[in-house]
Amino acid sequence: MMLYKLLSDRDAERIVPAVASLRGRGPLRERVGALDVEVHTAGVNSHLHAPAAAVRLARLVRRLDPDVIHGWMYHGNLAAQLAAAFSPRRAAVLWSIRQSIYSLEHEKRSTMLAIRLGARLSNLPDAIVYNSRVSAAQHGAIGYRTDKARVIPNGFDTASFAPSEEARRGVRAELGLDESDLLVGMVGRFHPAKDHDTFLRAASLVHKSSPGVRFVLCGRGVEPANAKLAYLAARLGVAARTHMLGERRDIERLTAAFDLVVSSSFEEGFPNVVGEAMSCGVPCVVTDVSDLPWVVGDTGLVVPPKDPEALARAMRTMIEMSPEGRRQLGEAARQRVVKKFQLKRIQGLYEDLYADLAAQKGDDAPRGRDGVNVQLAS
Repeated sequence: MMLYKLLSDRDAERIVPAVASLRGRGPLRERVGALDVEVHTAGVNSHLHAPAAAVRLARLVRRLDPDVIHGWMYHGNLAAQLAAAFSPRRAAVLWSIRQSIYSLEHEKRSTMLAIRLGARLSNLPDAIVYNSRVSAAQHGAIGYRTDKARVIPNGFDTASFAPSEEARRGVRAELGLDESDLLVGMVGRFHPAKDHDTFLRAASLVHKSSPGVRFVLCGRGVEPANAKLAYLAARLGVAARTHMLGERRDIERLTAAFDLVVSSSFEEGFPNVVGEAMSCGVPCVVTDVSDLPWVVGDTGLVVPPKDPEALARAMRTMIEMSPEGRRQLGEAARQRVVKKFQLKRIQGLYEDLYADLAAQKGDDAPRGRDGVNVQLAS
């Protein structure tokens, strides 16, 4: 999503982008293509396709002749480094790491191998961008070159993610709720690191003292058909108060309807959902992972991960606050995003980095206003 944001409002005079997707057609491909961005697919659907995909990438890079190749995520970083070997003008290579590492036990074997290989090859890229300071430190501890680290947090479109009374009323009407019902939201795909288990256990404890609260969960795989989640919600006695909405395309509207947003993850990079909620003027309760304590500052509450009791206490504190108190806290959260995480500011940091990397390569060929032709590998 951060890649999509950078593309969606880029400086067209500075940046001429193309995207190379390693796998097939994903849900973001159409959205990126609609931005008038050239999109290519390497077609790596299994390890057997890797040699043919490498040939496609080599041909693509020779044709595009980029100034900067920007890898996204571990496999994309390795692909970017490989592709750069075929670059006619010795393109600068930038890696982007979007997660923290507390444990590798929940990673796929291929991802685990990519992480370890990345550490061995981290002397090759010109820079490595992390979206949190904790992530940079953790990767440095497992062998990634610390002298190449840059930290650029995620950015947020504060015009799209904004307070909205219309969204508040509309979502409650959609769910068959009263306008006065208090909604606690959790946005995130179904993945062990998101720790829906802890969220639902905390919700059960909150329900006992605040039976009128509703819990809204959305994200890929978070739906009534998910037997594990449905069973847990029923066993904990919160099924009737919990709405599982699955993957949504109207996150701006949904987020603006919440009274409180919770992130119960025990591993994170820099979760978009927290910044988006803050931008919507919604206070947050988050776990003490990655840079989340710094992100929320004094506009939200921070609790230890995997601690349902502590999470429930923090949720109760927010729930029992007056509506005016929550509004003031949410307003402070939005102002923090405007000041520190405004999308335009973050885009500028990336674009300046691209220009610096291209200049370090000594490229004299004119490429737009600042001479930068950036190709983004994902």
